[in-house]
Amino acid sequence: MNPVEATRLALESIWANRLRSFLTLFGVIVGIASIIATIAVIQGLNQYVADKLSNLGRGVFTVQRFGIITNRKDFLDAIRRNRHLDREDARAVAEYVAGAEQVAWQVRSTADLEREGQELRSVEVDGVTPAILEIEPFEVADGRILLPFEDQRAVPVAFIGNDVKEQLFPGIDPIGKELRVRGTPLTVVGVATKKGSLFGMSQDSFVKIPYSVHRKIYGSDRSVRLSVQVREGEQMEAVMDEVRSVLRGRHHLRPGDEDDFAIVTAEGINNLWSSLTSTIFAVALFVVGISLVVGGIVIMNIMLVSVIERTREIGVRKAVGARQRDIVQQFLIEAVLLSCLGGAIGTVLAFGAAAGLQAVGFPASFPLWAPPVAFVLCTGIGVVFGIAPARRAAGLDPIEALRTE
Repeated sequence: MNPVEATRLALESIWANRLRSFLTLFGVIVGIASIIATIAVIQGLNQYVADKLSNLGRGVFTVQRFGIITNRKDFLDAIRRNRHLDREDARAVAEYVAGAEQVAWQVRSTADLEREGQELRSVEVDGVTPAILEIEPFEVADGRILLPFEDQRAVPVAFIGNDVKEQLFPGIDPIGKELRVRGTPLTVVGVATKKGSLFGMSQDSFVKIPYSVHRKIYGSDRSVRLSVQVREGEQMEAVMDEVRSVLRGRHHLRPGDEDDFAIVTAEGINNLWSSLTSTIFAVALFVVGISLVVGGIVIMNIMLVSVIERTREIGVRKAVGARQRDIVQQFLIEAVLLSCLGGAIGTVLAFGAAAGLQAVGFPASFPLWAPPVAFVLCTGIGVVFGIAPARRAAGLDPIEALRTE
């Protein structure tokens, strides 16, 4: 019997028992759909984090009081050990680190904004040196970014996010208009291009003001965050080592002492995220693997039932010359077709789930390699769990099989 004929017979058998076949495939459908949907979500989140959360700019790293902390003990140790970074630290880095193209710093706080009786609560208000807007970077939708002399002379100006514009200046051009932070009037000079949300939190609700103005409003006891842009042609690791040496010297740390500051790179953020998602994927793969194994066992059981139901048919085939390998081939192809059909349905469902998540704004990216991988996986399931029923069918005695009613 050639494979084409065996495939035709297998399809006829599957179609003749449509409901049973669908119920047989349910475990494989759920397993394949779940694993592909999980991969789509993780892949989408990885890209989302790379594009938004860890987008520090090309050749940029930050120096801050606290770095990437993943447990309570490290956090408590960092609070005890790490000291505030100040603008003198930043100026020392800018002066002594030859591999740094630009060094900028900022300090973050939260405040309520006011304008002509309107109020916007809990907005991020950052005091920055203007170069930070070029290093990170911020695209300008209207107006301009802050200028160096405005920080040097403590000019009360502001560069605002799109949410602030829409809520405090609805329908009007905000450039040249005033808003107030803690009673201090600030003139809007620019509006940033809309960035959207990050895990449901807006990235457009902010006000950037000159660092010197921020010091007047909030005082000078806040730790600054440095952003360092590496000079073209320089190695980032070498520049990071230079920065570390300068800050350790300023903080009078001995050779055996740990750093009392943290250096954060986009790669570090991505690596942390990848380690988290890999753990999630491993757990999901284990759970989904159980579903696939159960689906394979169901296929094996149904195929064994099919062998019993078709005992007389098998006897007739053997009586007219069918060899054992022909019977094995027929039942094995039927098991593989059942499994692959379940994989195809599961792949379509996963694609629909990924498209639905994208439609509601959740990051999901359907992997193009999913269909061929699902096909290979389902073929393997069909072969592994179909071989026992196929051998049992092939081993039937034709005379005894023909006596079966």
